[in-house]
Amino acid sequence: RADGPYQILRLADGSEVASHALIVAVGLEYRTLDAPGVERLAGAGVYYGASITEASSCRDCPVFIVGAGNSAGQAAMYLSQYAGRVTMLVRGASLEAKMSQYLVDRIRQTPNIEVLLEAEVAAVEGQDHVEAVAVRHVPSGSEETRDATALFVFTGAVPCTGWLRDTLRCDREGFVLTGSQLLEGGRPLPGWPLERPPYLLESSVPGVFAVGDVRAGSVKRVASAVGEGSIAVQFVHEHLSRVR
Repeated sequence: RADGPYQILRLADGSEVASHALIVAVGLEYRTLDAPGVERLAGAGVYYGASITEASSCRDCPVFIVGAGNSAGQAAMYLSQYAGRVTMLVRGASLEAKMSQYLVDRIRQTPNIEVLLEAEVAAVEGQDHVEAVAVRHVPSGSEETRDATALFVFTGAVPCTGWLRDTLRCDREGFVLTGSQLLEGGRPLPGWPLERPPYLLESSVPGVFAVGDVRAGSVKRVASAVGEGSIAVQFVHEHLSRVR
């Protein structure tokens, strides 16, 4: 909350910290998959990202991807270079609903990528590592178990902003709006208290900045978040120079 020129941050133990400026870099949490075996085998074949380490471990083996957005499509193309077969499980009736057309076209042209529409994970099986995935056909409820070495989950993420949505303007998904996103017709939205417009990366509360994954429209990459952090520090100094 704002108290004159100060930003008051209340901590979990009830104590409060006052400052003239604040940088919010709390990130986001990836949506987890709710199916038997998923939590138990997380990190042992169930992954929420596809790095070179996971991809290399799946060479010439069957893998599954859950998701229908661009991140899932990009992961499918990447993993197809390593895995023997990549099977995408899509709850919807088409890929086009959430995925860019160029990715849809590339996936259809890649022979070792299979797309199962209106399908979901019923369970993940294995002792110490993923060994199989039970696939459920949503309309009929029928299930089929297939061999698998890994399951990659790309079902989106939720920003860690539940604690500040009553204070800062956020988009409908909860990501913090900053800079030009707070302008309408070149003028700040109602409620902005200063004559100057919000700085780049500044939120709807003067002196409070948002960087990285938590910011609306940000590139969800570590390098980008680091760069935004350094830029925000410059604007913090600019803001502090004007505080009386």
